[in-house]
Amino acid sequence: MDFRPINIADKFEQFSEHWSPKIVAGMNDYHLKLVKFQGDFVWHEHKDTDEVFLVLDGEMVIHFRGRDVRVAKGEMFVIPRGMEHKTSARHECCALLVERAGTVNTGAAGGNMTAPAEDWI
Repeated sequence: MDFRPINIADKFEQFSEHWSPKIVAGMNDYHLKLVKFQGDFVWHEHKDTDEVFLVLDGEMVIHFRGRDVRVAKGEMFVIPRGMEHKTSARHECCALLVERAGTVNTGAAGGNMTAPAEDWI
């Protein structure tokens, strides 16, 4: 066990790529990940797990078929398992994700935006 707190700002400084979540901690069967993104992601779903977004800087939109949810700095949103969605941000957004360990960011959709599921910083 490492008895030092995790400095979120320092962790965000360690990477610049968008749409590539980085694991900063694990808790039970879940990973806490930091992610930066801008532009549009791909439509996808996570059949077996919910997904939590906590916006730390900026603003994002979570698109569902027929409805959009804006999530601003300091706000959190839980996407229920099996719900098709995509995320977007007009300007760079920094967020904390909480999701089951091993969750692939693009779900079964795959493609060139798929990031490694076990990328620790």
